[in-house]
Order: sequence, then C-alpha cells, then structure tokens
Amino acid sequence: MSRKVLVLNGPNLGRLGSREPDVYGSTSYAGLVKACEELGAELGFDVEVRETNDEGELVRWLHEAADARTPIVINPGAFTHYSYALRDAAAQRTAPLIEVHISNPYAREAFRHTSVIAAVASGTVAGFGINSYRLALRALSELPE
Repeated sequence: MSRKVLVLNGPNLGRLGSREPDVYGSTSYAGLVKACEELGAELGFDVEVRETNDEGELVRWLHEAADARTPIVINPGAFTHYSYALRDAAAQRTAPLIEVHISNPYAREAFRHTSVIAAVASGTVAGFGINSYRLALRALSELPE
C-alpha cells in the first residue's frame, strides 16, 4: 500500500513553462505533475498534485492534510512571503511538510528573502528548478512516517 503525499502549488505555478522561463525553466505544469507522480510511485507514494491561485483553498488543503496526517510538499508561490493564514495552517501539520521553490529566493528581489512558512516546515528545498520537488519527495521518503 502506498503512502499518500500532497504536492500543493500556489499562485501562478499553473503557468510553468510559459511564465518567465529564464527564472522558472521550460517544464510545463503538466511536466511537473508527471515528474512528481512518477518519482512518487518509485518511492512508494501516491502523489496528488494540486495548484490554486486562491489562498483560502490552499489553507483548506493544509487542514485536510493535517486531519488525515498526510505529508506535504508545498510551493506557496508569492504566499510564501506574507500569508500568515497559510503559515498558521501549515503550523497545524501532523506529518512532514517540505517547502519548495523552483528558483532560489535569496538570489532574487529582497522581498523574496523572507518566508513565513519556513519556520513551521520540516525543511526547505530551493533553487534546483523542478528538481526541488524531486529532492523534497526523496527527503520525505527518508523521514519516519
């Protein structure tokens, strides 16, 4: 039986492949979903990838994961830097939560240097393109259930 993992994506991540490819790469959102599902299956995970531009929906998904003790890989997008509602929902986690970023926030604009999510995450992976998700899934596979 495989272990469920949610891969949650915040605003603008559905535009991967067309949105600033010099920053976010050329892999499409569909390519990201496929990469996460394929590696997840190799690691014994049932990976479900979701994307929303709605802060409230992300909060609801974090509550759902907390209630079910489901591990999370999350790229909060711009919500990373200011969403205390998302931070408070992430703090309720009952399983590992790994924050991911495709780009390296510290190599970008100053406002991106702060994450309100990082302090309540199990860890953060950033700056490795789509591989940030793969590294996060591999890290989850090494953590106790």
